[in-house]
Amino acid sequence: METLAMHISNGIINGPVAGVFAAVALAALTFCVLRGRRDLDDRLAPMAGLVAAFIFAVQMLNFPIFTAGVSGHLLGGALAALLVGPWVGALCVSVVLIVQALVFGDGGVAMLGLNITNMALLGTAAAYLLIAGLLRVLPRTPTGLAVTAFVSALVSVVVASQGFVVQYWLGGTTDLGGNLAGLAGTMAGVHLLIGIGEGLITATTVATVAKVRPDLVYALRALKPATAPAPVPAVGGVR
Repeated sequence: METLAMHISNGIINGPVAGVFAAVALAALTFCVLRGRRDLDDRLAPMAGLVAAFIFAVQMLNFPIFTAGVSGHLLGGALAALLVGPWVGALCVSVVLIVQALVFGDGGVAMLGLNITNMALLGTAAAYLLIAGLLRVLPRTPTGLAVTAFVSALVSVVVASQGFVVQYWLGGTTDLGGNLAGLAGTMAGVHLLIGIGEGLITATTVATVAKVRPDLVYALRALKPATAPAPVPAVGGVR
């Protein structure tokens, strides 16, 4: 199944806005490097490489959403967040986006800050926030993990698409048709369908890994289950 998340080509957003988001992306990725170094070990480092390679492979399936230069493919933020955590996950997606832009011309080099912000930062952050919440209420079984993966992937794709809408509002230079509300609705609707596909892929992949090697799923290791209620203290020998 092909799934999408928008890429932005050169010229869609003006230079000043692209420059601001490049600075934002650089600062955020620097923070991710500092935090991610704490998590990297003999288990997480090779998993990060595998996650990046998988995301790179599926993102090569690319086709346009708008004729003016916005294209789509698998996002990968939720998958990365579940398997290697939010910090390393954001770095994995960013590396993929950089290689695609520099080597394959997929997304404008001048627009890298925008694409990284949407797909690597917003997408991964939204996914991990949902993962952290859902894993506190859902059973930590393959089924519960699959539901968590599906919901977080779907929502993260829609959130990333709305990041583009904000960027277009701030400095869009190409007519994409209609008003801003119409663009937001179109992007949300298209990416809701895209998110269903991404959710299925993410849920299947993560549930399979969890069945074979649950210790390789970062979210299961790092996120503690909700604590049980404290027992009522005894009073006069009666509880």
